[in-house]
Amino acid sequence: MTTAQSTQAPATATLTGQMIIAGEYVTGTGSAVHAINPATDERLQPAYAHGTAEDVAAATAAAAAAFATYRNTSSAQRAEFLTAIADNLDAAVDTLVARATAESGLPVPRITGEVGRTSGQLRLFASVLREGSWHGARIDPAQPDRTPLPRADIRQRKIALGPVAVFGASNFPLAFSVAGGDTASALAAGCPVVVKAHDAHPGTSELVGRAITEAVAATGMPAGTFSLLFGSGPELGIALVTDPNIKAVGFTGSRSGGTALVRAAATRPEPIPVYAEMSSINPVYPLPGALRSRAADLGRAFVGSLTMGSGQFCTNPGLIIAVDSPDLDTFIDAAAEAVRGSTPTPMLTPNIARTFAQGIDEFDGAATVVARGSETTSPNACRAALFSTDADTFLGSEQLQQEVFGSSSLVVKCRDQQQVRDVTAKLEGQLTATVHVDDTDHDDAGALLELLELKAGRILFNGWPTGVEVGHAMVHGGPYPSTSDSRTTSVGSLAIERFLRPVAYQDVPAGLLPPAIADGNPEQIWRRVDGELTRD
Repeated sequence: MTTAQSTQAPATATLTGQMIIAGEYVTGTGSAVHAINPATDERLQPAYAHGTAEDVAAATAAAAAAFATYRNTSSAQRAEFLTAIADNLDAAVDTLVARATAESGLPVPRITGEVGRTSGQLRLFASVLREGSWHGARIDPAQPDRTPLPRADIRQRKIALGPVAVFGASNFPLAFSVAGGDTASALAAGCPVVVKAHDAHPGTSELVGRAITEAVAATGMPAGTFSLLFGSGPELGIALVTDPNIKAVGFTGSRSGGTALVRAAATRPEPIPVYAEMSSINPVYPLPGALRSRAADLGRAFVGSLTMGSGQFCTNPGLIIAVDSPDLDTFIDAAAEAVRGSTPTPMLTPNIARTFAQGIDEFDGAATVVARGSETTSPNACRAALFSTDADTFLGSEQLQQEVFGSSSLVVKCRDQQQVRDVTAKLEGQLTATVHVDDTDHDDAGALLELLELKAGRILFNGWPTGVEVGHAMVHGGPYPSTSDSRTTSVGSLAIERFLRPVAYQDVPAGLLPPAIADGNPEQIWRRVDGELTRD
């Protein structure tokens, strides 16, 4: 190693403050950071020293060396590996919950559920591997007698891109971090992973990194299949994205951070894809019929979604767009009462809390304050905020169209349904859009739906956007700036597609064909043969 110190795996559960590079535990030589308990401002031990460019080079070289072996492991072998990671996380749930709650200020039930979601999505990808359709196997059999020209035997499957850099997210210490969806889908695809942990929860990251490293060893995967680094985004993060051994990037975070990585990846001698989830204000549309029948209930339920987790969800409902009416006033009054009754809760980090407060101050000068959460002396607490404005003011203000990360939302009052659609047409890309309807609203909803398909990755009816189901049909993505690539999702089984590419095999001798497209279908998977899906 080129770093100052490397050791074998720690013998106890005591946190060491070390990185993990291809199975070795390495002490960084850069500046040190501590996690902060945002509920108390307590500085947590141990210190985590940042890595250097040499650590990046060591981790990516190990990943590149592992790739040749790892990508050729069978679906069953990788499924066993992912399941082993999930088992290790579940076995460590008490330790993980204790550390993650201390580092994030999030409640125990939320973190306990997040451990289950993280292990669950690993098992989801294990099931995808066993089922086999991820290969995308297609076979066009030879037609030597076709006229005027014969057709060659052409077969297609998908293969792994190569080593992937994953950036841990601040708002999900587990499900979008070291063993989160990006890591799980990349490993499922056959790509080694180098994770840059988030400084907000380094202890949690170390614990999860150990769980993965132990699974690497237990299932016989090459050591370079996984590495965990600590470091700053502008330095270590950019070094990671621009390293020639890295072939794709997964990121969840701010628009500024995501676009910086996209630029860095695009200007490499070999540009690579960056799958960045960034900014979204997730508009909600309570239509007139729904407001007539249940305005107050909708207002209260909206605030429940808004204040969940101090509003630190990428699907937080930050915008209400509706026709101005007495029923909308009823909705606003109920929402305002719920906001005033909400108890401020800690935000993830002191910096996030400061940024939220700054965003609220800037909105205060551009829109009308409807209600604020109760006063508090707790450090880093999020006082929910509800604002209102008219559609013309909203359309003329860049400030009001920006995301404020936290429990903040803006009601936009429109003259009629046409102005609702006009406002929608001017919105940036979103992760979600939510519509509340009654039977009398279907005509307006149908016209709105055509617009929302162009604006959002997930469209909900009569629900709330917070809470993302991990399954096969989920899309957690959308047009820029919600993500950097609207064709993909970072949640659900389709996420594996980000780290695969198709290869066609023409007239390859039968003995050299990969199993997924070999004669006789040895893996017994669904394949498209001469245009028809079959398992024969």
